[in-house]
Amino acid sequence: MSKRDYYEVLGVGKNATPEEVKKSFRKLAREYHPDVNKAANAEEQFKEVKEAYDVLSDDQKRSTYDQYGHVDPNQGMGGGGGGQDMGGFGDIFDMFFGGGGGGRRNPNAPQRGNDLQYSMTIEFKEAIFGKELDITIPRTENCDKCNGSGAKVGTKPETCGVCKGSGQQEVIQNTAFGRIVNRRVCSACNGQGQIIKDKCSDCNGAGKVKKQRKIHVKIPAGVDEGAQLRVSGEGEAGTKGGPPGDLFIVLRVKTHEFFEREGDDVYCEVPLTFTQAALGDEIEIPTLTEKVKLKIPAGTQTGTYFRLKGKGVPRLRGFGQGDQQVKVVVVTPSKLTDEQKDLLRQFSGDKEGQVPIEHHESIFEKMKKALFDK
Repeated sequence: MSKRDYYEVLGVGKNATPEEVKKSFRKLAREYHPDVNKAANAEEQFKEVKEAYDVLSDDQKRSTYDQYGHVDPNQGMGGGGGGQDMGGFGDIFDMFFGGGGGGRRNPNAPQRGNDLQYSMTIEFKEAIFGKELDITIPRTENCDKCNGSGAKVGTKPETCGVCKGSGQQEVIQNTAFGRIVNRRVCSACNGQGQIIKDKCSDCNGAGKVKKQRKIHVKIPAGVDEGAQLRVSGEGEAGTKGGPPGDLFIVLRVKTHEFFEREGDDVYCEVPLTFTQAALGDEIEIPTLTEKVKLKIPAGTQTGTYFRLKGKGVPRLRGFGQGDQQVKVVVVTPSKLTDEQKDLLRQFSGDKEGQVPIEHHESIFEKMKKALFDK
């Protein structure tokens, strides 16, 4: 496949100044860097952008390119290695994302450990009122025997003689545009910058071991489905003396048979008899913490909501609580005597009318269970 024009790759004109070339490259490098962009073709796009910049940012190479266009880099030249190397990515990433000046990363510098994620399922009321419990998680920790060095007790790792502790090897390639220096992970020390000759018998030189760790967790009142709790310093162990990562606990909340939750409010359905709805009544309602009296006005229609202020969920970030919304459902009687049916026909003024019959036993059962589930 023929290469695209370098000016087209960077999105600049042939008269672009060095500042314009550099500005465009920085923008595209951020966009396509493999550590940021996870698209399948991001790596190839980054390579294309970097290659274009390497030529157009150098006055001599740019002049040659303007005169001859694309030239096979290996034509008539002694190649220094086959294929493109990803070694330059780390330096460019450091330059743009906080590394400061494009220096190499130090493989022996302390590095923070990885974060861990743990999913936990809790009961409906545990999410509302909070809970404390112990959990056990598998995680990587520093080896106690060698204190994370990986070396046998009484010895220590030695600086790699191939990369001199840098963790990288340089590969020099001669091209039509000059010498190109690519960096790759040192094959002798796998990028660690150190060689362990006498390995620790417990961790076999890894410096880390897998352990089951018990952790005490406090679930605050008012958490909801999908909430994340951060437990600082309880993640994977760091390397080279770096700090450990964090543990993130993702909460899953079971549903409740009687209550439903929306934000800081809870909802429930309460059955009313036809007589209660027509004439009014005072009924007992279960809440999250107690039983309360609710006055039903005469003529209440099915589907009407009543608000119980402050009977909802404690606000996670703030004071007070949400409300409880009570929806009343007028239940049609399912078993009537002939006399009762006649009275209802008289009341409706329809001698031939039929009273619909539904079965609402389940709603009564749910409310009964909520009333006594304290």
